[in-house]
Amino acid sequence: MRRSLLVAAGTVAVVVLGGVPAAAQVSATDARVSVGSPMGSTPRNHQNEPAVAIDAHAPNVLVAGSNDYIDQQPCPRQTAVEFGSCVPPSRTNTGVSGVYFSFDSGRSWTQPTYTGWTRRDCSPTEPPCPGYFGPIGTLPWYYENKLVSFGDPAVAVGPLPLNGRFSWANGSRVYYANLAANFDAVLQPIPGGLFQGDLGVAVSRLDNPTPDRVALKSSWRSPVIAIGRGGTSGGEDKEQIWADNASSSPYFGSVYLCSADFRAASVPIMAAFSDDGGATWTTRQVTSNAGAGRSFFKFGSNTGCTIRTDSDGVVYLFYVNFRAGQPGNGFHVMQKSFDGGKHWTKPQDILAMNDMCYQVDPVEGRCVMDGYAGARIDLSASPSVDIANGAPTGADATNLIIDAWSDGRFGFNNEKTLVSTSSNGGSTWTAPAPVSLPGDRSMYSAPAIAPNGSRAYVMYEGPTAPWRGADMASPRPYHGVFLSAPVTGTSIGAWETALNGPLGDLRGTYPGHDIYQERVGDYVYAAASRTYGVGVWTDARDAAVCDAVQQYRAASLAAGTLALPAPWPLADCPATFGNTDIRSATTG
Repeated sequence: MRRSLLVAAGTVAVVVLGGVPAAAQVSATDARVSVGSPMGSTPRNHQNEPAVAIDAHAPNVLVAGSNDYIDQQPCPRQTAVEFGSCVPPSRTNTGVSGVYFSFDSGRSWTQPTYTGWTRRDCSPTEPPCPGYFGPIGTLPWYYENKLVSFGDPAVAVGPLPLNGRFSWANGSRVYYANLAANFDAVLQPIPGGLFQGDLGVAVSRLDNPTPDRVALKSSWRSPVIAIGRGGTSGGEDKEQIWADNASSSPYFGSVYLCSADFRAASVPIMAAFSDDGGATWTTRQVTSNAGAGRSFFKFGSNTGCTIRTDSDGVVYLFYVNFRAGQPGNGFHVMQKSFDGGKHWTKPQDILAMNDMCYQVDPVEGRCVMDGYAGARIDLSASPSVDIANGAPTGADATNLIIDAWSDGRFGFNNEKTLVSTSSNGGSTWTAPAPVSLPGDRSMYSAPAIAPNGSRAYVMYEGPTAPWRGADMASPRPYHGVFLSAPVTGTSIGAWETALNGPLGDLRGTYPGHDIYQERVGDYVYAAASRTYGVGVWTDARDAAVCDAVQQYRAASLAAGTLALPAPWPLADCPATFGNTDIRSATTG
């Protein structure tokens, strides 16, 4: 995601918040999602920005995605030393959209191996290799369609269409949306290519997921470009996908997609819908062209969208409107469609937010949270929403809407996860309530609510230490936390800690393409069935701190620019430097 700056394994013990009686306690199982990732070969050991979805018709089945570097070349020495990166600055045609499945409610995961364009077996002592056709742990059929899967995953599961009619009796369809680039011209448009612009949004589909079917490349359909007409300078970012999964809806089976379209002089929000199972898409620009240049100061900038449906088929689109300032104080914005995505209401500010940007890294120019050369917080204050729509039938829906985000309104070093709900279609909202554990600073947050509105969940991740500034020697502890609370009617009860994840050190992380900065990504996800909830996050418990990298970061900070030559992680660091994993917490 881009935003211009203008200014413990196994089942864990339960910690109860608010005096919930023991009978109401829940606990979560902690599992590794990115199971195909090698732990000791960077950047192949790096994942971030996970997404997860539950099949409402078969709730033991889950699909997840992440930015996964499993198919990249082991860190090339020349690239690392000369550019401070383990990925060539010109980018590669190697996909980064990892895909994972669980068939036991998230207690264990599988990462299929397919074939496509890969660089995983290239030698790190050679110059950046162009790649070859071979094994991949990311989405298939991109190379064959002259595309590159470019990450920012979003996943959903809906009913399968048969002869033009959607029914759960037909089975289930998995949708995986991600950013996509034209092959051989990553970040540069190809004349006559599959789409115009730098980055579009593509959607892959797989029907009736089973352990045998997900292992087969042939089970996946070729990706379809859903949004890709932003102009030659346009690039989509931070998309989300949703399938109308409640059969009570008049638009049951329709699929919806949203994204922020970063153009040369504006950042409008785009919405797309498909009523034929993702084969074709119709795109709408639902906001004005404001959002960049001088218009930013008057109108702010929109990004970080999320999209959902209620049991009556009303489509809800949410996004954040950032305003100038440090920190920026903006709003969560809502728009609705009552006709299956064809038309949209005017934008409505619903909840105030503080974007937590108290500190800006002078080398990267990004808002960071834990210290200089630290983890960015671009989308921390963006809305993440779920609706109790009664899926798969809609019969017991309460249509309670829950919104969760990380917010800085309580001051620097006191950032919290906030939760607000609406029981009347977004007309009014409860006062945002903090739910973070004592001592935690919330970095990214996501909620989920049971389809019948019986229980709410929140996944968040964040540091447990205050701002470290230029101190590169002190630990920067960080972990994931999964919370749960009973819901009675429209009232959320006391929150319980289902999982208090083991601490890792943010200093052991980086985004693959920049050794200077730490990175755990821009968001987390959560999902819920009637009987359990699941959250996914980027975990750093196995990411080793590298003294050579910390010295490089300190020298770069002092110089105000990258202090090249940089260290070569494969020779100068512990084997598990950069080893972030996607992990899940499930109460199933």
